[in-house]
Amino acid sequence: MNHFAKMMVLAIGLLSTSVATAATPTEQLGTCLVDSLNGKERKQLAKWIYFAIGSHPEINQYLKATPNDVDTSDKYVGELITKLLTVNCPKELVAANKVDPLAIQKAFELVGQVAMQELMTNPATMKALTNYANYADQAKVNELLSK
Repeated sequence: MNHFAKMMVLAIGLLSTSVATAATPTEQLGTCLVDSLNGKERKQLAKWIYFAIGSHPEINQYLKATPNDVDTSDKYVGELITKLLTVNCPKELVAANKVDPLAIQKAFELVGQVAMQELMTNPATMKALTNYANYADQAKVNELLSK
């Protein structure tokens, strides 16, 4: 992989924040949620995100998921989120909600990042994410960076 492509993959990888020691109740909730997920659940969340993105009118034509596929995914994620909040992380949820009205939203942003990170580790996905480098004018970018 060339230097330019590696830089872009690194930039995309920054979307996948690693979970550090949580200081605030909201961060503790996010950490608990992420720590409670297994690989299959992260992949199912990534699929659900993919379906949601695919519902955009300009992208929808490329999504081959059936309405039943989407409904099945919605059901799975609904049950998973209920389990995460009420079984795996109820203390963290209550504590975070007391100090931050956006705690659930912020915590699930982290969950979404981790779900996407699960997909980013796949070699085929990484290849697809770097194929653009075959068409980018790397010399032009490198020239600008060398100034």
